[in-house]
Formats: sequence, structure tokens, C-alpha cells
Amino acid sequence: MISRPVNIVLLEPEMPANTGNIGRTCVATGSRLHLIEPLGFRVSEKTVKRAGLDYWEKLDVTVYDCYRDFLEQNPQAAKTLYMASTKAPKVYTEVSYEPGAYIMFGKESAGIPEELLAEHKETTVRIPMLPGIRSLNLANSVAVVLYEVLRQNGFSHMQPTGEPRSFSWEQV
Repeated sequence: MISRPVNIVLLEPEMPANTGNIGRTCVATGSRLHLIEPLGFRVSEKTVKRAGLDYWEKLDVTVYDCYRDFLEQNPQAAKTLYMASTKAPKVYTEVSYEPGAYIMFGKESAGIPEELLAEHKETTVRIPMLPGIRSLNLANSVAVVLYEVLRQNGFSHMQPTGEPRSFSWEQV
């Protein structure tokens, strides 16, 4: 089995387009997606797959009945679970993420419940924003934090450079 560098966990996501976009990002980074019900849509909806384009079939995704079910099926998450929230005391760049870390994001309308945040105070992180702004888009937030985790781990499993089709960098 391929080792996954990051596990993205969406707690009760509501918007299919966000989840589809996040799924595409997970495929592009080799990350695994965990969806915790209730979902605000069916995973089979066209909107989810449209946002994920033709990547959805390549996505490593698991759907769980509830948060407890997620923890029972992923016991290692108890040691490497980080929660992203606008209410967090630390900035997402102030944490050292280990390979295989689990990063949880809450539903678009309410985020992660405060009782869960209280249980994970030391591993709850935020993306800085201007005062008065409620939050970033969920798919954008996942991408920001995910790429920080990947950067900290040296993008170890990813293609480091690209090559144009119409010319070679040596010709430029």
C-alpha cells in the first residue's frame, strides 16, 4: 500500500463543489480524503464529480457514519490529528506536521464544534485573515494548510519540476 503523506478530514461538509475541488487537490497531492457524515449532498452527485473533474475516480476516499466511527477506523488519528479553525490559538505555520498527519476541517456554515476544538487545543491551527472576515472558502483553506504540510515534509513523493511541451528550459 502506498503511504499517504497527508489525510484530509472533512467533518460534515455541506457543499458538493467544495468537496469535489478538495478531492481533486487530494488526488494531485497523493493525499487521502475522509468524509464524516452527515454530508450536505450525496457523493454520487454530478456537482461533486464535476468539481473533481476526471480525478474523482482516482481519489482515495472513505465515508464515515460519524466522528466516533472515523476515530475507530483510524486509531492513529488520535496521535496526529490537527484541527483547522478560525478560533485557533496558533497559526498553521507554527506547527510541525508529521508525515501521515490528519488535518480536519469543519462544515462550511459552522466549522468544527467548539467541544472538539477544546479537546485538541494544542493541535488546532488557523489561517490568518483580516479582522471581520468570517473565513476563507473551505477548498482554499484545505489547499493552504495541505501545501504547508507537504512543504514541511519536503514534497517527498511529488514531482519537483515541470517541463514545457513546446520548448526546453535549456533553450531559454
